[in-house]
Amino acid sequence: MDEKGASACDSGDGLPRLLTIREVAEVLRIHSRTAYRLVKDGQIAAIRVGSQWRVPETALHEYVATGWRRWKPQPSRAKARQYSLPMDDQDIKEKA
Repeated sequence: MDEKGASACDSGDGLPRLLTIREVAEVLRIHSRTAYRLVKDGQIAAIRVGSQWRVPETALHEYVATGWRRWKPQPSRAKARQYSLPMDDQDIKEKA
Protein backbone atom coordinates (compact mmCIF):
# COMPACT_ATOMS: atom_id res chain seq x y z
CA MET A 1 0.00 0.00 0.00
CA ASP A 2 1.29 3.47 -0.81
CA GLU A 3 1.77 6.23 1.75
CA LYS A 4 -1.40 8.04 0.72
CA GLY A 5 -3.50 4.97 1.62
CA ALA A 6 -1.88 4.51 5.03
CA SER A 7 -3.87 5.38 8.11
CA ALA A 8 -3.02 8.61 9.95
CA CYS A 9 -2.38 6.47 13.04
CA ASP A 10 -0.02 4.16 11.19
CA SER A 11 3.59 4.98 10.43
CA GLY A 12 3.54 2.57 7.49
CA ASP A 13 5.30 -0.36 9.18
CA GLY A 14 2.45 -1.41 11.47
CA LEU A 15 3.53 0.74 14.41
CA PRO A 16 1.24 3.47 15.75
CA ARG A 17 2.25 7.08 15.26
CA LEU A 18 3.76 8.36 18.50
CA LEU A 19 3.32 11.97 19.60
CA THR A 20 5.48 13.96 21.98
CA ILE A 21 3.99 15.75 24.98
CA ARG A 22 4.42 19.04 23.13
CA GLU A 23 2.50 17.69 20.11
CA VAL A 24 -0.30 16.44 22.39
CA ALA A 25 -0.47 19.89 23.98
CA GLU A 26 -0.69 21.54 20.56
CA VAL A 27 -3.49 19.22 19.42
CA LEU A 28 -5.50 19.78 22.60
CA ARG A 29 -4.54 23.47 22.75
CA ILE A 30 -3.37 23.22 26.33
CA HIS A 31 -0.10 23.98 28.09
CA SER A 32 2.56 21.27 27.81
CA ARG A 33 2.61 20.91 31.62
CA THR A 34 -1.10 20.12 31.55
CA ALA A 35 -0.53 17.50 28.85
CA TYR A 36 2.30 16.02 30.92
CA ARG A 37 0.02 15.90 33.98
CA LEU A 38 -2.68 14.06 31.97
CA VAL A 39 -0.09 11.45 30.97
CA LYS A 40 1.36 11.13 34.49
CA ASP A 41 -2.14 10.75 36.00
CA GLY A 42 -2.95 7.99 33.51
CA GLN A 43 -5.76 9.87 31.81
CA ILE A 44 -3.96 9.56 28.49
CA ALA A 45 -2.21 6.27 27.77
CA ALA A 46 1.47 6.72 26.99
CA ILE A 47 4.78 4.90 26.93
CA ARG A 48 8.11 6.06 28.17
CA VAL A 49 11.00 6.00 25.70
CA GLY A 50 14.16 6.69 27.63
CA SER A 51 13.42 9.81 29.64
CA GLN A 52 10.63 11.07 27.38
CA TRP A 53 6.95 10.22 27.06
CA ARG A 54 5.31 9.24 23.79
CA VAL A 55 1.55 9.10 23.27
CA PRO A 56 0.10 6.83 20.59
CA GLU A 57 -2.21 8.88 18.39
CA THR A 58 -4.97 6.33 19.00
CA ALA A 59 -4.71 6.96 22.76
CA LEU A 60 -5.20 10.68 22.16
CA HIS A 61 -8.27 9.94 20.02
CA GLU A 62 -9.65 7.72 22.81
CA TYR A 63 -9.08 10.43 25.42
CA VAL A 64 -10.97 12.98 23.33
CA ALA A 65 -13.78 10.51 22.61
CA THR A 66 -14.25 9.63 26.29
CA GLY A 67 -14.25 13.31 27.18
CA TRP A 68 -17.13 13.90 24.77
CA ARG A 69 -19.08 10.98 26.25
CA ARG A 70 -18.52 12.02 29.87
CA TRP A 71 -19.26 15.71 29.52
CA LYS A 72 -22.79 16.72 30.38
CA PRO A 73 -23.88 20.28 30.90
CA GLN A 74 -24.40 20.99 34.58
CA PRO A 75 -27.42 23.01 35.63
CA SER A 76 -26.55 26.26 37.27
CA ARG A 77 -26.13 25.76 41.00
CA ALA A 78 -26.26 29.44 41.76
CA LYS A 79 -29.57 30.49 43.18
CA ALA A 80 -31.13 33.57 41.75
CA ARG A 81 -30.52 36.38 44.13
CA GLN A 82 -33.05 39.04 44.77
CA TYR A 83 -31.51 42.35 45.59
CA SER A 84 -33.38 45.08 47.39
CA LEU A 85 -32.76 48.70 46.68
CA PRO A 86 -31.91 51.06 49.51
CA MET A 87 -35.01 52.70 50.85
CA ASP A 88 -35.36 56.22 52.07
CA ASP A 89 -37.06 57.20 55.36
CA GLN A 90 -40.43 57.80 53.70
CA ASP A 91 -40.60 54.21 52.32
CA ILE A 92 -39.79 52.80 55.74
CA LYS A 93 -42.63 54.85 57.40
CA GLU A 94 -45.16 53.71 54.75
CA LYS A 95 -44.37 50.02 55.36
CA ALA A 96 -44.68 50.37 59.15
